[in-house]
Formats: sequence, structure tokens, C-alpha cells
Amino acid sequence: MTERTETAVRLVILLAIGTMAGAAAFTHVHDLSVTHGQPDWIGWANAVAVELMAIYLGLELRARRRARRPVGLVASLLVAFALLSLAAQVAEAEPSVWGWTVAAVPSLAFLALVKVVLSNAPALPPAPEPDQLPIDWDEAPEQTTTDPEPERPADPVPPAVPAPAVLLPPRGVVQSNRPHVVGIIR
Repeated sequence: MTERTETAVRLVILLAIGTMAGAAAFTHVHDLSVTHGQPDWIGWANAVAVELMAIYLGLELRARRRARRPVGLVASLLVAFALLSLAAQVAEAEPSVWGWTVAAVPSLAFLALVKVVLSNAPALPPAPEPDQLPIDWDEAPEQTTTDPEPERPADPVPPAVPAPAVLLPPRGVVQSNRPHVVGIIR
């Protein structure tokens, strides 16, 4: 099997499991919302919010890791929304161990696939070498001169003006050009 064929088969499997797990998760969140007094359209809104938020947070987590930005809040929110989706599926199941297990399968399968896909990030290039090598003072040869130079008057040194601090990302790290979304804590 060629690599291209294998990639196509993996994509088809991912889409099939994602579609089925998504349908089950959407339905369970919707049904649970409606059962607990929400109108039908709000049940669908809840389902869309819970399921798509988990997917968005997974993508955001990957983007932040690539940019070497903090991921703690995003990872916590991802776990919370994934557990909310899983809880909705289990709550709609027959109250038995097998009922809960079978109800959890689509969500767990989808979460496992998302984890595998999102952890399949391209390897980061190695950190660039600094322009100047650090001097190891223990190993630096001593400089000796045979003839001392005559002393001359020191040049006047202008007063030091502090430069503004500028934080630049490491070389090779691409900064996101997308606008910040209003209402999301960054």
C-alpha cells in the first residue's frame, strides 16, 4: 500500500468515526437538554456549542503549542467540554455498566482520534544557533603582549541611554496573524 493510499484510508476512517461520533454526541446533548426543559432549538444550540467547542479547543491547543504559547487554560477547557459531552452521552444511556460503556464509546473514540490527529504535529526545527558562541573563560587563552602600548587619554563615553525592551519570538516561530476573538480569554 502506498503512503498516499494509506493517508486516504486513514482520512476516510477518521471522517466516518467523526461523523458517527459527532451525530451520537449531538443527539445525546440535544436530547438531554430537551429532557431537562430546554426548547428544541436550544437543545441543538447546546449540542453545537459543546461539540464544536471541544473541536475548536483542540485546534487552538495545537496552534498554541506550535507557537510555544501557554496552553494551560485551553487544555483545561478542552477537558471540561470533552467531559461534558461524555457526561451527556452517559446520562442518556441505560443505567447499567454496559449501558454507560456503550454510550461512551462514540465520544471516547472521537476523543482518541482527535488526540492522535492533534498530536501528529510536524516536528519543530531545532533551535537556531546563536550568532556568537559563548566564551568559556576557563578555556580561553590568555592574551599576552610583549610591548606595552603607550597610554593615551580615554575617549569621552556618551551616557548610556536605556533601550526599550523588545520581546521577539525565537527565529523560525511564526506568529499568528489572526485577529483575537472578542470574549475569549487569551
